[in-house]
Amino acid sequence: MSNSDNSGDLYNVPLSTDSESGELAKNSQQKLIDEENSKNDTYTGNSHSNSLDPDINPDEEEEKQKLITQVLELQNTLDDLSSRVDSVKEENLKLKSENQVLGQYIENLMAASSVFQSTSPKTKKK
Repeated sequence: MSNSDNSGDLYNVPLSTDSESGELAKNSQQKLIDEENSKNDTYTGNSHSNSLDPDINPDEEEEKQKLITQVLELQNTLDDLSSRVDSVKEENLKLKSENQVLGQYIENLMAASSVFQSTSPKTKKK
């Protein structure tokens, strides 16, 4: 197999674009933050809390948000890869089925053709 063919493309699986992934992560992160704020408001009695935890300093909160974003991006990537694996499995099953049909077709053609028929050597009698 030469390096000039497209077989290397099998390993370059297109995933969601960075902008899509980032946007999804931001939306998911905002939902998590809203849920967390809602929980905090319920427990503390606050109606408008700007922080997830009043004891966390801004640097820790920023780090936590970065980690949440990274986790969500990784989850999105995993979902994309899972979908890709499922579609490749389906395609593989289709190709196997097609190969069986083609193999049977070729066998039938060979059986019907005189070129591929076995012949016994004829002996001449004097």
